[in-house]
Parts: sequence; C-alpha cells; structure tokens
Amino acid sequence: MTTPCLLMVAPNGARRTHADHPAIPLSPEALAADAVACRDAGAAMMHLHVREPDGRHLLDAGAYREALSAIRTAVGDEMVLQVTSEAGGRYGPEAQRSLLSELRPEAFSVAIRELFGDREEAHASGALCRDLQAGGSSIQYILYSVDELTYFNQLREEGVLPLGSAFLLFVLGRYETPPVADPSRLPVFLEALTPGDRWAVCAFGSKEAECMGLAARYGGHARVGFENNLWRPDGRVVRDNAELVRQARERIESGGRTLMDPHQARVFLGLPSVHSGGEA
Repeated sequence: MTTPCLLMVAPNGARRTHADHPAIPLSPEALAADAVACRDAGAAMMHLHVREPDGRHLLDAGAYREALSAIRTAVGDEMVLQVTSEAGGRYGPEAQRSLLSELRPEAFSVAIRELFGDREEAHASGALCRDLQAGGSSIQYILYSVDELTYFNQLREEGVLPLGSAFLLFVLGRYETPPVADPSRLPVFLEALTPGDRWAVCAFGSKEAECMGLAARYGGHARVGFENNLWRPDGRVVRDNAELVRQARERIESGGRTLMDPHQARVFLGLPSVHSGGEA
C-alpha cells in the first residue's frame, strides 16, 4: 500500500469533560495547544467540537470561529480543521443545517442517521451538502452500520447527496461501560463500499489502535482521540490526545503505510492551502 494514510484526531467530542480526563481540551486555547501537540505527533487533521462555558456541547458559528482562529494561529496551514454538526442530544436537523450554512467551513462531518433519517429532512440536508461541496467544502459522512452505508449509497444514486466519490467514516463500537469496538466489523463495511469512495475508521475503547492498524492495512484512513477513547491497549489511561496519535502512528507505520503530511491531506480532500483562499 503506497498511498499515505490520513491520520485525524478528534480531541474532545460532544460529551466527555474534565471529569472523564483532565487533559480533554474544551476552550479555544486548550484546543490550539492540543492541535500543536497532535500535529507534532503525526495528525494532519482535527475533528473539532466546541463547548458552552459549562462544558455542554454547542453548535454556534461564533464559538466555532473563535476556536478555529485560535487553532489556525497556533498551527497555520499545517492541519485541516473539520467541524462537527453532531446533534449531541441538544440539536435537531434545522439547527445543524443552520450552523453549516452560516459557517461554511473548509471541512465538516455529517451523520447520516441525524440529518438524513427522515426523507423530508434528507432533501433539505442534501441540498445544503451539494451547495457547500460546490463552494469548496470537504464533507465526511459518518456511518454507524452497514444499513446506513446502503442508505447512503441510495441517497447518492437518487441525487439527494452530491454525486461522485465520497469520504466516509465508519464507526466501530459505541459508548458502553466500558466502551468497546470490534475490529471484525470493518470487513462487513468494506463489502458494501462503492468503488472509488475513500474511507476512514474511528473506534471506541482500548482497541482503537488495533482498529487503526487494520484500517491502514485495508487501505483506509484513521481517526483517534478522546472523543472515542481514553485508553492504551493494555487498559491504562493515556496522558493526552497526542499519545493516542502516536499509538496509531506506530500501528500504521508498522504495517508499511506512511502518513499524509498537511499538504497531501489538503490535496486528498480537494482543499486549497489556507494562504490561497482557505479560511483565515
């Protein structure tokens, strides 16, 4: 496998707080510092959530702009910044679309089950995705099951979603006590994959690094971080997000893949460099 692997980091998610781990970055300043550490560890992309002052999940364009500005000041164009539209138990599809429409980020993620589960909502969300992609945004579609992947393919064939190659994220596992992911679920996703689509994996719990190594061997890409995992493979708690990035990097490189650098990541995602028209 000669294509480099895109290693992404999801440093906070919508739910975990300092009660779960003291190093979870919640403020713009903490996110900026985390971005530097994770970039230095090998991540070329950050999947970003912002929070209320009390730690609750937030979809707010102003809060995103503040965080994006702080991170961009810290890392320049050495990291792609992807914002989430996750409902997080607080928001519905209209509010999710409103955020994306106002912010028009360089990269964003949408969960098929949140924004496309209802047919009426699917058409409104699809129109927004087509508009944002035409405007230069990179979209990643989050899928929790093979049934959702089948539905995604159907929506694309119908023209509800943008036509052509897509970038998908397969979620292995779910929040449990303790969280757990089953690496054997990955091949089932791949059997339903449309040729030409690009894909990545995130995984819950201490099997995260194992899942990233498996994804890399199959030709996919990887997302790690406190959003889904706090543990080393031996069950001990990690120090920070950068440690999770390093663990994944070791698995990926030991299987013969190199990592994408930030320039390669932007080319892979169809994005311009920040200094040639991307977000400031």
